[in-house]
Formats: sequence, structure tokens, C-alpha cells
Amino acid sequence: MSPRPDLVLASASPRRIELLALIGITPVHIDPADIDETPLKAEEPPRLAVRLARAKAQAVLARHPDAVVLSADTVVAVGRRLLEKPADAAEAERFLRLLSGRNHRVFTAVAVATAARVTHRCVETRVTIKRLSEPEIAAYVAGGDWRGKAGGYGIQGPAAAFVTRIVGSHPAVMGLPLPETVNLLAGTGWRR
Repeated sequence: MSPRPDLVLASASPRRIELLALIGITPVHIDPADIDETPLKAEEPPRLAVRLARAKAQAVLARHPDAVVLSADTVVAVGRRLLEKPADAAEAERFLRLLSGRNHRVFTAVAVATAARVTHRCVETRVTIKRLSEPEIAAYVAGGDWRGKAGGYGIQGPAAAFVTRIVGSHPAVMGLPLPETVNLLAGTGWRR
């Protein structure tokens, strides 16, 4: 029996590392991909999430050709409008005002790459945010939890108090759909 290949996580996201730990998976290496994440013209949110997750996995596989590489990407959308990671506090405030009192969709794609192939799954979750007051928005933005988070909020932090409903996968909104991740890894023959 050949030794199990190393698992490389193509992300420095502490949330993804924590989620993997919940299911007993510890990557041997953490090697974030550095790719251009600019959406293509008229690119739909789920396609963007899949394209980025696959591109991240392939970029990191080039550095670890004998490994199993796991990557993910999360995209937040209100209708067809993408809410990326806010560039600054003013943009985070705009995003929160847009999300306030509305439903939105979170698409998280997970990809697994080996020398033989790249596979992926994309999970859609619908999230409802309560109507937010200006003081709530200001306090959240001042706390800085919006930084580096698609849509300008993190469901695992203080913004959890804003969420009134989730239809789909809570871990996917945090950044990694767990059953899909386990299934993709198993499909490569990698076992915990």
C-alpha cells in the first residue's frame, strides 16, 4: 500500500482550517494561491466561485505536484450583483446597507486537485439578514470583522446576530462545505 499523499490547503483562511479540524482533517501544508480573482465580464456568481476554486487548486498543485490540493472560494450575491471583499470601511458599510432586510445567496465552491484531475462542487446557501440600523452597521464596521470577507460580513463572528435565516449549508457560508469536501477528497482516494 502506497503512503497517503500530503494534503495541501490552498488557503490561509483561519475559518477553513478550523472547519477542517472539526472533521478531523489537518493539512500537511498551508500554501495560499495568489491568483487574479477579478470576475470576468457577465460572469455569474456560481461560475465565478467554481472558476476561482479550480484555479487556486491548479496554481498550488504546480508547487506540490505529488499532493492532493484542496481549495475553496466563496462568492456573495444579491441578485446578479457580486459583493466581493470590501476594499475599505465605506464599501463594507454600503454592502451591509444593501444586505439589510434582504435575502442573498452565498456560493462556495470547493475544488480538489491531483496530478490526474481536478474535481469540484459548488454549494448555494440562501441567507437572510435582519433590517440593520445605522448604529449596528457603524459598530460592526468599526470592529473590523468585515475585513477579508466576501460580502463584508462573517457569519461566524459578531454578524451572526444579523442572520435570521439560513437555507443550505452553514459551514459553506463560513467558507467550506464539509460533506462535499469529504466526498471530493474520498474520490481521490485520500482518507482521513
